[in-house]
Amino acid sequence: MSGRRNSEMMKRLPMMVHSINKKSRGRKTSVFSEVVVCCTQTKMSRLAFCIFLTSTVTIVSTQYVPPYTEECRTGMYPPQGPTFKGAVTWYTVDLDLPPSKRWAALMSEKKDEIASMIKVIKDLADAFVPSGKLIEFVDSILPLIVDTLPYPFNEELKGIAAGSGVPLGEVTLFNLFYEVFTVCTSVVAEDSDGNLIHGRNLDFGLFMGWDMKNKSWMITEKLKPLVVNIDFRRSNHTVFKSTGFAGYVGMLTGMRPHSFSLTINERFSMDGGYIGIIEWLLHHRDAMWMGFLTRTVLENSTSYEEARSMLSQTKLLAPAYFILGGNQTGQGCLITRARTQSLKPLELNLKQGRWYLLQTNYDHWKEPLFLDNRRTPGMKCMNQTLQPNISFKTLYDVLSTKPVLNKLTTYTTLMEVSKGKLESFVRDCPNPCMPW
Repeated sequence: MSGRRNSEMMKRLPMMVHSINKKSRGRKTSVFSEVVVCCTQTKMSRLAFCIFLTSTVTIVSTQYVPPYTEECRTGMYPPQGPTFKGAVTWYTVDLDLPPSKRWAALMSEKKDEIASMIKVIKDLADAFVPSGKLIEFVDSILPLIVDTLPYPFNEELKGIAAGSGVPLGEVTLFNLFYEVFTVCTSVVAEDSDGNLIHGRNLDFGLFMGWDMKNKSWMITEKLKPLVVNIDFRRSNHTVFKSTGFAGYVGMLTGMRPHSFSLTINERFSMDGGYIGIIEWLLHHRDAMWMGFLTRTVLENSTSYEEARSMLSQTKLLAPAYFILGGNQTGQGCLITRARTQSLKPLELNLKQGRWYLLQTNYDHWKEPLFLDNRRTPGMKCMNQTLQPNISFKTLYDVLSTKPVLNKLTTYTTLMEVSKGKLESFVRDCPNPCMPW
């Protein structure tokens, strides 16, 4: 498809989805035929677009609601009610131990949950490739990749496989997922006293097994029991804290107390994580896995400035957004990363009225995709909150407002660097709720 025709298609997409959804109200069986007609009439040459449109219309039609938004939530903190599934448990990882031993205690406790989640992934893979060849590839080829990964992550993955009883190839696959499937909302804000508050919703599992009966994502629901808070310690002192998933050695959400806080969001790009992974397999290994980079930054950087420099300059396997908060007024930035460079960095600027930065999964200088506009509702709620009122309480309210909270949301994390404070909560999004 030419660039011009592709642009015209994207302009027509909102009308197409609206028309299909309207026609199919009360007749779910007609959805697929309507999509086929749309794809045929537009002479589309990109199968991926038709797959995306089919998935979108199918899921939206099962919800029987338009893109669902609501008034900004209030009074949600302390967490309670149907959107709250429980506080996240704390564990300790001793960095003085050999890498293969660091995760043993956690794996002993979470091995059944990891096995359950891996089974769902295998079932989804078998649905796409019924011969079982895909899982055979995972179990035979992916273990060979582990030794090419940087130390200590390669040894930690081997330890996780040994401790959980899950084959090494499947543990590796679990870790690779986060390079390409993370969809999130992150906010860093400065209160009137100059303190930085950093929050995020971690959304994961897009297009990975939609449960028509329960109106939920299978992988998302299997990940929720794996959410853990981890205190990484060396010489019996905290180095950094994080919220993540048991079995994953990279970092998506973390804080180095009294220094900086960090979250990562996926950046959709044609030069995406798949390209970087393929290059790695072809022995082009001068780039960094983004989860390993954030872990390295949290473990080794001692200041906001050092962290910002590493996140801005390191070559990556996948494009990403890094949202960084510091411990002094004005220390907050959004780093938009291509694989080899930083693009249009954005920083807090109180003189210009920019007391917060809110990032989803679209470049800040572009409009978000109309099917996935969490930015506008999120900014509306932040603007209503006002800087003098920003706190854990009010930021949790923002992150609890649909569609910022959605069917993909696994957990919400709140961090305050100056106090070394990190709180995380497993979430749920009762119907009606957007699938993403």
